[in-house]
Amino acid sequence: MKGKLLATISFFTYQLGISQTEKLLKGKVLSQNTPLNKVEVINKTAKISTKTNELGEFSILVKAQDSLIFFYENSFFSRLQISQDNINQNNLIVNTALKPEELNEVIVTKVEFDKVKFNADAVADVLIAKNAKDLFWNTGVSDNSIREALRISFPLKGKPKKKTELDDDRFKKLAFAYCPPDFFIKNLKLKPEEKELFIDFCDADPKSKTLLENPNVLTVMDFLYLKNEEFKNLK
Repeated sequence: MKGKLLATISFFTYQLGISQTEKLLKGKVLSQNTPLNKVEVINKTAKISTKTNELGEFSILVKAQDSLIFFYENSFFSRLQISQDNINQNNLIVNTALKPEELNEVIVTKVEFDKVKFNADAVADVLIAKNAKDLFWNTGVSDNSIREALRISFPLKGKPKKKTELDDDRFKKLAFAYCPPDFFIKNLKLKPEEKELFIDFCDADPKSKTLLENPNVLTVMDFLYLKNEEFKNLK
């Protein structure tokens, strides 16, 4: 009896030891079935990282429950929690969505228009046609309209309005660039109507401006998670 009990304990201890040991996980990162090169694969739990090759392949040490982040400059970052099944299959396929392509800014420096040309005979024809329809021109009876009146423009009273300063939305653009569309709802558990309010809440923190100096996906993500806890405590 004792032998069976020891054997059972040894078996579970062995299995637990295997599950807690880091294994080399292999995988591939794709976008619309196209391999992505130089995607940064980060094991946030173990604080290690690697990059994909030209075939989109990578390998990294992981253990169950580790959190992997896949970051590519032209796509939204993806986050995945590793399960034991992922480790056992050892063939992880990650699909990521590319960001919409932004067009370069177009600056118009000089616009030239063709000069307006007129014909004296054509102008005379227009005046004759107009006068033919004029009641006073034909009958001498006034239709109470004012002819040859001067157009006078009066300046508006009061001081001119100052131009409204543009809001500094750099942090908002940074957060949306680094985060997929469903990150705030799926990961931060925010309601759709709270998304804009949460970004404004984060932007009010002076630390958000320091993130703009040296943008980093891990730093931005940690900041958003931290502010999310503060945001929830305020409700």
